[in-house]
Amino acid sequence: MQPLIEVRHLEKSYQAKQVIQGISFEIKQGEILCLLGPNGAAKSTTINIICGALGYDSGEILYQGKPIEKNIKGFKEKLGMVPQDLALYEDLTAEQNIRFFASLYGLKGTALAEGIEFALHSVGLTAHRKEKANTFSGGMKRRLNIACAIAHQPKLLIMDEPTVGIDPQSRNHILAAIRKMQKNGMTILYTTHYMEEVEEISTRIIIMDHGKMIAEGTKESLKALSGEKNIVIELATSTVFSLDDFYHIEGLKEVKMEKQQLIATTIQGVENLDKIISVLIQLNQKIQNVEIQSNNLETVFLDLTGRSLRD
Repeated sequence: MQPLIEVRHLEKSYQAKQVIQGISFEIKQGEILCLLGPNGAAKSTTINIICGALGYDSGEILYQGKPIEKNIKGFKEKLGMVPQDLALYEDLTAEQNIRFFASLYGLKGTALAEGIEFALHSVGLTAHRKEKANTFSGGMKRRLNIACAIAHQPKLLIMDEPTVGIDPQSRNHILAAIRKMQKNGMTILYTTHYMEEVEEISTRIIIMDHGKMIAEGTKESLKALSGEKNIVIELATSTVFSLDDFYHIEGLKEVKMEKQQLIATTIQGVENLDKIISVLIQLNQKIQNVEIQSNNLETVFLDLTGRSLRD
């Protein structure tokens, strides 16, 4: 199947600084592609270029196989944008806000009415349609911000950190709405700093840093990049014993005791649980529970982009 969006060898500079360095990727029809990166990675610049709000120096962006410049108006009609900063008219009601933004996409009559109902229902604001935006909580404003971007039911929805600073209930509702829209055929490009959101909704992930793509894949394949897993074995007692014998086991990188738990860090792909248990039996230790923990996305992200602060 042809990708919905193709980004080819994209480059962008501000004055003498190159902020995007020849990146290429695809956005597949019907997927939720999560674009990750620390501050300064050029995520927002990339998004602004894709949606046509910012120019670029070289490269190419295709929509359904054709350069977006050939029909930029038609492309933007198929696009929905949820900006990081709220874009609402505070003195208008929820319905009036959606009506205004939907009308910019040319919706009229029945199509406009149906689009408003779809947007309000999708974000759970139907009961608040006649209330002004300036009376809404932060979470409700975020949801209204999304509603204004989806009334025309875009083919591609770009969401730039749409859940910043909101309550867990609003976040859960937004994530559920995203999954439902994707299930119904919408394609979504999503940026966030919340790794638990990426775990929940992503079908594929791209990690950027310093204007380059440094990793791409599913959450499972990216987790495998770390090359390590932890084996956590809960023991019946907290007796002290030597850990020296464990270091003769193939693939074992580190072993430590925390209260009644033996934690062994071992290389992915090396099956050595039986040998670890064998040593424990030789040490007359009774085992209560065994858990194998793969690295999470946050660990992988920090390993790839570094752990120092970014300004």
